[in-house]
Amino acid sequence: MQQHQGPAESLRDLLRQSAIGLLSQSGYLPTLYAAIRLGVSTGSTALVDATQPLVAGALAGPLLRQRVTGRQWCGLLLGLAGVAVVTAADAGATRGVASWAYPVPFPGMLSLVAATFLERRAPADTPPSVALTVHCATSAVVFTALASATGAAAPPAGASFWTAVVWLVALSTLGGYGLYWLVLHRSGVTRVNALMFLVAPVTAVWEALLHGEPFGAQTGIGVAAALAAVAIVHRCGDGGGGAGPRPHRIGAGRTVAHDAPSTAPRVRGAGPERRYR
Repeated sequence: MQQHQGPAESLRDLLRQSAIGLLSQSGYLPTLYAAIRLGVSTGSTALVDATQPLVAGALAGPLLRQRVTGRQWCGLLLGLAGVAVVTAADAGATRGVASWAYPVPFPGMLSLVAATFLERRAPADTPPSVALTVHCATSAVVFTALASATGAAAPPAGASFWTAVVWLVALSTLGGYGLYWLVLHRSGVTRVNALMFLVAPVTAVWEALLHGEPFGAQTGIGVAAALAAVAIVHRCGDGGGGAGPRPHRIGAGRTVAHDAPSTAPRVRGAGPERRYR
């Protein structure tokens, strides 16, 4: 049964979603682009991102009480190996990059993991569309303030800039972040993070089709391994880090799991027993 939040609960949910937006966008993107600007290859940054599912899988048990099965751990490790194979040539071709630049993307990756777990531990089940709106509004304030402080608030007049903006809004924000929170909402931490293994293979295929980059046997093996890893993790069932029960308020001091109807408690009232779901 859907419950209406009071003003205090709505404010807490708004603040929580704002914090999630700060972590998932304002915390993740700057470190990623900073690493690329320092000369770190996109393949190397993709490899850093590929460690995210392993970190999330290790934390799912103690933080969310969601068990990651042995088969899913095999899938996660296979995915990491696949991404490593895809990005090995790209990372090996990079020269003249300071060694300290390679760890730069790690804080951003951990920031996205923290945002993911903060969302899963939220007592209120915020629709992904509402959550994404709050995330973008919060990050817009942060990035506008940073741009103003550095004297870069005025947008360029060139058509290429606005084309890039449309691309980022349609594909990166709505397509990337939007689908990330939607899949997290429906499937849970381990499954949504397993999809991160597809970033490097999709990038390799995209570059081969649009820019004529070589797509050799090594890349093909890595792509196949990443696809197999995602299939393994997603076929292992909900017992290994699926959506899991999220506490849902039904009254003062009482909570139930909204996605566990078979064990939903009966709440006695003035009339017949009513089952809350």
